Amino acid sequence: MGDSNPDDAPIDYMARTHAWYGALGYGAPYRYARHDDAPFTPLAKPLSACRVALLTTAAPYRADKGNQGAGAPYNAGAKFYEVYSGATAADHDLRVSHVAVDQAHLSDDQNCWFPLPALRRAAEAGRIAGLTARFHGVPTNRSQRHTVDVDAPEVVRRCREDAADVAVLVPNCPVCHQTMTLVARGLEAAGVPTVVMGAAKDIVEHGGAPRFLFSDVPLGNAAGLPYDVVSQDRTLALALRTLEAATGPRITVRNPLVWPGPAGWRRDYLNLATLSPATIAERRAENERAREVAQAVRDATLAGDQAAK
Repeated sequence: MGDSNPDDAPIDYMARTHAWYGALGYGAPYRYARHDDAPFTPLAKPLSACRVALLTTAAPYRADKGNQGAGAPYNAGAKFYEVYSGATAADHDLRVSHVAVDQAHLSDDQNCWFPLPALRRAAEAGRIAGLTARFHGVPTNRSQRHTVDVDAPEVVRRCREDAADVAVLVPNCPVCHQTMTLVARGLEAAGVPTVVMGAAKDIVEHGGAPRFLFSDVPLGNAAGLPYDVVSQDRTLALALRTLEAATGPRITVRNPLVWPGPAGWRRDYLNLATLSPATIAERRAENERAREVAQAVRDATLAGDQAAK
């Protein structure tokens, strides 16, 4: 047997992000959530009788927040810091420029990260009973405590209000995968079966997701290939099958989907080897500016909450 090709192995996002932020001059590496066990709730009825809640880390497009399209630079101004909800009967414009997705391989087809149309088709086909009245947007927080103590309980509350039988969670960036894993754990502990559809295998498994469909594709494409309805429907179908077939926690199913772009796409994300010291210094400055913007958005959100009380 010959040596395996490193370009064929899933990206180690924890190692990649640790190296990146270390090179940018930050201190101790971020400690991703780790759980060796996981809560697990089996389906109480056939999936065809279940109403599905869709959870996303994508953000609603806001014209006053700058460039949020495919290929846009990281846009901290488009972040959100509270759970939001939207009607599943309506169409929405959701973007992912506010999180660290793989912009080099991102299209403007939001169905790659927000599978609402695919879920509607699944309902029309009788695969599921339907969608809950609302989908829910989940903020990405580096603070695991905030996710576990604030955001996850709020998601559980809204899913209960909507009488969700099961939930499908679609993360985008590395920390998004941690966030959705923690939220999935909260939902399962509350009696709602879940499946995470993601692309960062190491982070989701490290965090102890109950059920996980892994697609080995660039971040931002976990719900299927761009402009490829067949791949999007097949990816959702496999997620639903993972949801109903699991007999215990910490189940990972690998999507056979193959990314159609250049074979070396895994080398593109946060690749220090392609950057000069001067460029790395520029990235550090950009990151500091983004942190300041994000903090301002967070502070404004919290101030609004206090004013509303």
